[in-house]
This record gives sequence, structure tokens and C-alpha cells, in this order.
Amino acid sequence: TVLSGQATEARPAVRWGDYWCDCQRDGEMFGRTEVIDNTRNPDFVRKFVLDFFFEEKQNLRFDVYNVDSRSCNISKHDFLGQTFCTLGEIIGSTGGRLERTLSGIPGKKCGVIIFAAEELSNCRDIATMQLCANKLDKKDFFGKSDPFLVFYRSNEDGTFTICHKTEVIKNTLNPVWQPFTIPVRALCNGDYDRSENILHNSVMHTNRDHDFIGEFTTSYRELSRGQNQFNVYEVRHNLEVVTLLSFKVESEYTFPTSLHYMSPYQMNAYAMALKAVGEIIQDYDSDKLFPAYGFGAKLPPDGKISHAFPLGGDGDNPNCVGIEGVLEAYFQSLRTVQLYGPTNFAPVINKVANCAAEITDGSQYFVLLMITDGVISDMVQTKEAVVNAASLPLSIIIVGVGPAEFDAMEELDGDEVRVSSRGRLAERDIVQFVPFRDYIDRSGNQVLSMARLAKDVLAEIPDQLLSFMRSRGIEPRPALSSSPLPELHRHI
Repeated sequence: TVLSGQATEARPAVRWGDYWCDCQRDGEMFGRTEVIDNTRNPDFVRKFVLDFFFEEKQNLRFDVYNVDSRSCNISKHDFLGQTFCTLGEIIGSTGGRLERTLSGIPGKKCGVIIFAAEELSNCRDIATMQLCANKLDKKDFFGKSDPFLVFYRSNEDGTFTICHKTEVIKNTLNPVWQPFTIPVRALCNGDYDRSENILHNSVMHTNRDHDFIGEFTTSYRELSRGQNQFNVYEVRHNLEVVTLLSFKVESEYTFPTSLHYMSPYQMNAYAMALKAVGEIIQDYDSDKLFPAYGFGAKLPPDGKISHAFPLGGDGDNPNCVGIEGVLEAYFQSLRTVQLYGPTNFAPVINKVANCAAEITDGSQYFVLLMITDGVISDMVQTKEAVVNAASLPLSIIIVGVGPAEFDAMEELDGDEVRVSSRGRLAERDIVQFVPFRDYIDRSGNQVLSMARLAKDVLAEIPDQLLSFMRSRGIEPRPALSSSPLPELHRHI
């Protein structure tokens, strides 16, 4: 999530002020805006990129100051007001735009601060460009002009957001601004072809009021063509011309930190958990067909969020052939879907429970393996799903990967306190949770790590199967019968 803001009618002073805004998250400073000179309505350009977690309360605090000196010591500047909110409040507001009154000075009206937030695309490209202008309008009586260029990116609601300001070139009508580098997602949020993605550009003269010289529009797609006749712009209201001198795009490479990262040298934690449990339990399934689902992603082509989609991409047939087929479907899905929160468990549990409810005669038994790196966002619904599933031929294994806290998972495990929902206790204990980090071999031996995990999570399955059979009065078939034993159907 990228966060930006502006303040309106900050506390009146003898002269117009020079303002900045300090931003804190959960008590720690995460950023400070630039200083905006000579205005009571500053529109801050600097953006702050934050990771948004739907399931967490992320507290924010914003302090606005009038700058009186070049000192970095906050006590040397006038405090103008502050406000508190959560990141969720900003994102959940209409259009991702939240307005809050500043307070903190008794008896004073401190003004209003406005926040705007938007989801960033996964685009990692960065653009470097340089522009110049010719024959700008003269704004100073005794001199020429002190021009700078402002880029505004269009938003989906028709409004515009400042995304860049060039430096000021003093006393010239023919400025050549320095090259600047900016993330492509800041210019167009990574969407090159959206028809609304227009860059509105204003040429300004810097003084007390920032005189308007003229404006023109372009798009990222046009800029990416580089220096040519399409990127020479007539500035409206005047006869000036702005020219794109150069444009270059490069990829911004980052170290892979995702738990889903596919290294050519070793399996990630998700693949290890799948393989460890799957290779053992598949021996008890006769047809070796395993329905495999993912949860928490935006699906192509329309970006619809799903919490129970087939990993193989076939909505009519979620089955994968063998554990290798499940792994292949998992890796393929990472290339086609966009991982997305929140972390909802109930949809997948209910989907598998519906399958188990169709076969309760003891001929089949279902094992649902869920692998997650996050806390549960729908705990109430998940408890309800577990309580309902406890009367069915079903066991649920949850493997937590990564460094997150998994306290809520222990509540589902039910070893000490049986899971309940709306006053109903689960008929059986059907959930087994383990954090994968507890089984990782310190020497880096993945085979040993997988063996430890499989041994622990599968240890309770036989007793859970027998408890269901006993509760329904289902006895084992005679040893000499040619009828097959109950199958274990495994779902991911």
C-alpha cells in the first residue's frame, strides 16, 4: 500500500508556513515528508510504501510541523497538530481517501489532513527520463522565470495525485531539468495500457504563489517511445514547448524473500510440507488422484479473489495425479495467480467437508492438508466449519510455515480444549497443527526435516479414523474379504 497526504488550512500564522509531516507506525517513525514552502494548504509529494495486513490492526500517527530552521531537532519547530488512525481505516474508506481533523493544541483549530492510499502493482520497473522546455512565459518583472515541472498521475476515480516534482531552474525561459528516476508503478501503477492512465503535467514558476505557466498531458505508453515527434508537447494556454530528451526503463531487482520463492537448488517450505506428508499418505489411496486447492489469491483474467480455487486451474477437475502432480500444479499456480489476503480457512474446509458428507459409510476417509504462512482472518467461520466437519470422515492437518505467530492455530488443534462454535462442541478432535520451523534440521538436511514433520503430523490420523468408525458402529471387513480397505483421500 502506498500512502500520501495533504494538509488543509493549517493553523494560521503571521506569514504562510513551511510544513512537513512526521509519520509513525505502532510508535516507531517510518517517514517524514518533504518541506512545502509558503502555503497553508501543503500537498505532500513523498509517498510511503507500507505492507498492509488485513488481519492486523496497524496504528498510525501523523504530526504536522511548521519549519522554523534547518535543524533536524523536532523541538526547534512549531507543532501544528496531529491525528491518529489505522491503516485499515484509510484503505477501507471510500476511494481509499480519508479526511481527519488535526488536534493537539488546546483552543486552536489545527486544520485538516487528507490521506490517500492505493494498492501497488507488482511492477518492479523503474524509469529514468529527462525533459526540457523552450520559450516559456516570462513571470518575473525584472528577470525571466524560475520553472519546475509537476507530474500528476490519474486515479481510477477521475482524480489526480502528484507523483513527481522536478527541481527549480532559476532565471530561464529554456530550462533543461536534470534526469530523474521514478518507479513505473508511481507513474501508472504498472498498468501501461489503461485508457484512463493519463499523466497531467503542469509547468510552474516558483515564487510565493507558484505561478501557473501551462500544462500538457501524456501517458506512460507515449513516454516509453522515447525521444521522437510524439513526445514534443505544446503547453496549453501558451506557445511553449516541452520536449522529452531521453527515457529508459530498467528492472529493479530484489532479493527473493517470499516463502513461495522457487530456488533452483532446494524446495521451499510449502513444497517440503506437501512432499513430506503426501509421499506417505498417498500409499493409502488407490487411485492416486488428489484434489488440490489454493486459497488467498487473485485469479486471472479479471483478478477475482478466491479462497478455494483448483491449483491446476481446471474448475471442473481439481484432481492431480500423485504427489508430483500436486507439486507441479502448485508451482504452475505461482506463475499465474497473484497471492492476496486475507487468510480465510473456512471456504476450503467447507468444500472438502461437502465431499466427505457424501460418503459416510466407512468406505472412504478424507485428510485435508492446509499449509499457510499467516494467521486466520475468519476464525469464527473456521471454528464453525471445524465443528460441522467433526462428525464427518475427515481429518485436518495444518502446517504453519514462516516466522509468524500461530497462537490461533493452537485453539483449533483441540488437544486440550475441544473446539466449539455457538455453544456446540466438536464431536471429535480432527485438527492437528504444527509449525514447520520446529522440524527444520539445523544442518540444513531437508530429507531429515521432512521425515520429522511427516512423522508428527500423521501420528494422530489412525486414531482419528478409528474414532469416526467407532462412533458410527462401522467395523473392519473380514480379513479374507476381497473388498478393498477404506481409502484415505487427501486434499491440499
